[in-house]
Amino acid sequence: MLRFNVILLMIVVFCALGVVTSQHRARKLFQALETEQERARQLDVEYGQLQLEMSTWANHPRIEKIARERLHMVTPNSAVAKGAH
Repeated sequence: MLRFNVILLMIVVFCALGVVTSQHRARKLFQALETEQERARQLDVEYGQLQLEMSTWANHPRIEKIARERLHMVTPNSAVAKGAH
């Protein structure tokens, strides 16, 4: 009977260690999940900011202004455009 009780005690101890180990792993994984979710939120914010910046840079009046000022481009008049055909 003593041997049976010792075997049961060892089984209970191993099960308890398994529970503690699995809870610890679950907490570590949950912490990693929280970290990654926060990173995903930060990337969403950054993506929104980049889209806003891209729409600003691609704004038609801005491109036209740069073409006129930096590249010294002008809009062709209609007579020149018709003569090219």
